[in-house]
Amino acid sequence: MIRDIFKRKRRQKEAKMPSEQAKNDVPEGLMTKCPECKDIQLTKDLMRLLKVCPACDYHMRMTANERVEILFDENTFESLDDHLKTENPLGFPSYTEKVQQDAEKTGLNEAVLTGIGNIEGRQVAVAIMDAHFRMGSMGSVVGEKITRAVEKATELNIPMLIFAASGGARMQEGVLSLMQMAKISVALNRHAEKGLLFVSIMTYPTTGGVSASFASVGDINLAEPKALIGFAGRRVIEQTVREKLPNDFQTAEFLLEHGQLDAVVPRADMRETLSKIIRLHVKGNH
Repeated sequence: MIRDIFKRKRRQKEAKMPSEQAKNDVPEGLMTKCPECKDIQLTKDLMRLLKVCPACDYHMRMTANERVEILFDENTFESLDDHLKTENPLGFPSYTEKVQQDAEKTGLNEAVLTGIGNIEGRQVAVAIMDAHFRMGSMGSVVGEKITRAVEKATELNIPMLIFAASGGARMQEGVLSLMQMAKISVALNRHAEKGLLFVSIMTYPTTGGVSASFASVGDINLAEPKALIGFAGRRVIEQTVREKLPNDFQTAEFLLEHGQLDAVVPRADMRETLSKIIRLHVKGNH
């Protein structure tokens, strides 16, 4: 009799479970779960909300192309240096194949999209890092593309914007990756010597060598809400200083409170905010 009860309960449970066919009928990517509060939304609805969770205001990761769509005047953006290709200087196993897979997945040649475009009629140069490509890690081509974009901004006497989203230097390229920090910083210094504006916008995540170099040296440093910003991981720092860190440590709000950011700007306000900054700081734009 007990065996019959267990059999009946198992049949009832199986009847409630969706069939494999039913699971397969749900299109992939139709729904998106918020990483912060686990609220589930239709993906198309989230795109209309600029990929900001309506339940908790969590700013989800955007692709570089999605940022271009919400930032620039229509049909004004022109990408730069899409022809540059990543090599495998250290012969790291499977590195070339992984880079190629990410290129096919994102439509980018590397983990940053650079170009020239207009924001409310004002021309700027931009570098937008994409965490969907090798976690936005900074290899030789990423560094070269950002450097060339800064040099183009200097040549044209226009502001430079960098949207940082990175796990840091790319381990597969060793010291060549670390060298990019200095190269980009030198280009930005030459840009500054001409009295030109550089705005750094830190998004989730901005870590490692990127946070320790060019992402933190803007004339104005902005960040999106709740963005993770820091050099080393929380556990490493706690073990080093032997103290428990605050819960909001390495968030945009924590850095703003401690004077390391000028403002935390919601994504919906970013275009307008950047337009105002450019208008106020660039000659001939008043």
